[in-house]
Amino acid sequence: MKPTLLCSLLALCVASFANAAPVQVAVAANVQYAFADIAASFSRDTGIAVQPSFASSGKFATQIMNGAPFELFLSADNEFPQKLAQGGFTLQTPKSYALGALVLWSKDPQFKPQQWQQWLAASRGKIAIANPRTAPYGSEALRVLDYYRLSASVTPRLVSGDNIAQAAQFVDSGAAQAGFVAKALVLAPQMKDVGRWVDIPAASHQPIVQDMVLLKPAAANPDARKLFDYLSGPAARQILQRYGYRLP
Repeated sequence: MKPTLLCSLLALCVASFANAAPVQVAVAANVQYAFADIAASFSRDTGIAVQPSFASSGKFATQIMNGAPFELFLSADNEFPQKLAQGGFTLQTPKSYALGALVLWSKDPQFKPQQWQQWLAASRGKIAIANPRTAPYGSEALRVLDYYRLSASVTPRLVSGDNIAQAAQFVDSGAAQAGFVAKALVLAPQMKDVGRWVDIPAASHQPIVQDMVLLKPAAANPDARKLFDYLSGPAARQILQRYGYRLP
């Protein structure tokens, strides 16, 4: 092959790679910090760029059904991905990638993790949750309150964020005295060692099974499938465990 032709082909390949569109990913807010680490690892390993968006799972499901061009969806539950699959918006059946954990978190110096139920009943401040209509962690927080018969004392003081990350922001800013948030958020470097938290027993709510699914626009971008497969690989699974998720 002549040198000039080889140089031309290499230049074409480099230009094509540079112009490759990043993978468009809809990511449930509870996974934002873990996914940022996963996306960075994936890009280092493959050279493929990733463009994540973060919001509640229900909001993303609505956007996808209305034509949003996401290629991959990481939900906070398994119901929204199943609905999308049933509606013909996906390329394949959803796959579980993580099992989430719910915690009660507070920056109040008087918060007692060992007696969190008594503390919650006696407290007078706002308690943050994610919107239970669109955020699975929010709906499970309501189940916890019912399970421990705390609904009567706590429900009038609930304040809802659009997603679980906003619920955590209410606690961090002092707008709420405590909040039911994802364990992955309090373990993130940005939140670690801020306030105190306690694991909510799994028996008090339904398992938070988080599914991911390839969406129809991914058919035109093989890089989306590469990321989908990477999320089931050892590097991604190690990161998820570091953020407090259990693996399916």
